[in-house]
Amino acid sequence: MSGLLRRLLLLIAVVAASGYALLPLYYAAVSSLQPASAALDTALLPLHPDLHNYAAVLGDGLFMRSVLNSTLLACGVVSLSLLIALPAAYALARARFRGRRSLLLAVLGVSMFPPVAVLPGMFALVRDLGLYDSLGALLLSDLLLTLPFTLWVLVSFMADVPRELEEAAMLDGATAPQILLRIVLPLLWPAIATTALLAFIAAWNEFMFALTFAISPDRRTVPVAISLFGGSSPHEMPWGSIMAASIVVTVPLIALVFAFHRRIVGGLTRGAVKG
Repeated sequence: MSGLLRRLLLLIAVVAASGYALLPLYYAAVSSLQPASAALDTALLPLHPDLHNYAAVLGDGLFMRSVLNSTLLACGVVSLSLLIALPAAYALARARFRGRRSLLLAVLGVSMFPPVAVLPGMFALVRDLGLYDSLGALLLSDLLLTLPFTLWVLVSFMADVPRELEEAAMLDGATAPQILLRIVLPLLWPAIATTALLAFIAAWNEFMFALTFAISPDRRTVPVAISLFGGSSPHEMPWGSIMAASIVVTVPLIALVFAFHRRIVGGLTRGAVKG
């Protein structure tokens, strides 16, 4: 196979994959610019574009409150996940004890459970702690989704940090917290950015816990708020407003990915090539 043909096939594959991934977002953007009567049309361009749906969504106080709730929740989940996972990952990466591998496998196994499998137990815990119908309940439950993954990824990255750097710092009198804060963490910024962004997206998009543990309108998060947009049948649903709301809450995530894409790529590929 010639080099030109190989590059052509690669280009076709990239265009096909990109089109498949971006088509739903493009369709949502087109539908959000059309009136409700034409929101489900399959036109590639909006026939009569206007911003009425965006004005309705951005002027909805309860929906904007759900955006604020999701932002506070996601930031809190990311902060707690990193605060707990960083020292735990450092200890697991450096300490050698019996059962360490089994413990890491157990942490990974917890992340494989679907949310519905732990929903009854989490409901009992949230109720007993008096957190029902509060963002605290969502913060506690979302840690089940983000903490195991964050811990597992950070352990693998910390294992690649040369021990010689820490040993040299110990000779200079540095303590374990100082080594973690001043030596290890600066080397792990790509990994931290990657795990933090993935944890943020997981908390932002989580639906089942948010639907179960926050029932008051002013406690809802974005996925629940969008799912409760009015309409008793598919033909009566305000699809234009739903698409506009989806675009509004997706754009910040896309902006975050573009803002940190260099660190994300570095975090995902670090350690893949050694030597």
